[in-house]
Amino acid sequence: MRVLLGIIGAVIVLGIFASVLRTLVIPRPTPAGFTGFVQRSVNRPFRFMADRLQGVEAKDRVLAPVAPVSIVITLLGWLLSFMLGYGLLEAAVSGLDVHDALYEAGSSLFTLGFASSRRASLTAIDFCAAATGPIVVGLQIGYLPTLYNAYQRRETEVTLLQTRAGAPPWGPQILARYAQVELLDDIGDLFRGWERWCAVVSETHTTYPILIHFRSPKADRNWLIALLAVLDAGALRLAFNPSQPQAETRLALRAGYVCLRDIADIRGIPYDADPHPEDPVRLGYADFLRGVEQMRAYGYPMERTAEQAWPHFRGWRVNYETLAYRLAQDIDAVPAPWSGPRRTPLSVRSPVTPIDRRPTG
Repeated sequence: MRVLLGIIGAVIVLGIFASVLRTLVIPRPTPAGFTGFVQRSVNRPFRFMADRLQGVEAKDRVLAPVAPVSIVITLLGWLLSFMLGYGLLEAAVSGLDVHDALYEAGSSLFTLGFASSRRASLTAIDFCAAATGPIVVGLQIGYLPTLYNAYQRRETEVTLLQTRAGAPPWGPQILARYAQVELLDDIGDLFRGWERWCAVVSETHTTYPILIHFRSPKADRNWLIALLAVLDAGALRLAFNPSQPQAETRLALRAGYVCLRDIADIRGIPYDADPHPEDPVRLGYADFLRGVEQMRAYGYPMERTAEQAWPHFRGWRVNYETLAYRLAQDIDAVPAPWSGPRRTPLSVRSPVTPIDRRPTG
């Protein structure tokens, strides 16, 4: 019996150490394991409450604490698991029963020392437990600044996009506003910036998957919707303006759907890695025409008709639409145009283009 307790205790301690290393130390995407289980468990009650509320703001308020609470629960889960594992190891190598062994393990793990034993057989395990507690807490403290720095870098570009596309952002709105303020010659800078943004998000959101659930400060902003809007703007640009420079736009599109695929890999979401340009998309042609009309209304120049551009736009969108819709549904992103359905019915929010009030004299 004691051998079995020792084996179980060793498995728990080694497994949780592996989880701590994968989450806080190893700078590469790794299987979620324990942390993924905690995040899913924490997410369920918040999602249950959010699904029963009406309105984007109410849902956003309920879901905003999910990621921070998951971090706290993960730390507590690690410490309690270590206490259980060390307790079983101490019960295996001594004459203590499980209750007393857990009592001593907790005393050592949290460096309180109130239940210290003089048994030589427990000394090594007590020392290991005493070192584990501060190490795990220290790693978690160091982990939080890294996490929030990545969050701030992500949100800076999302907030800047609000001036270019409104809130929530929408691909046709980006092109309409650039045409309205006569900045189409500089639109390559937008795509260059978002190519770099995609690289940063791909690295941080796969290394620290909890960032996927960190929400923007306002309910009408969302990192995924912003990315989708930029990708749609790039696809529209390539579809309607084949004579314009394409390098920055194509690179941004490529970086965008690679970013989505990297996130899908870490979350176990299946996708077609090599879709055909003629594969169907869920965005309807009628919705596409409404976006084109928005661009035309603000003077966006078009070299092709909507009918001619549609196959080209669809050929680009097939690379990222399915994953964007799936992730938007998973994280309850604000229901922007062209962003797919949510788990519960919500009215689509469209950005409002500002009125041009320049003097005419």
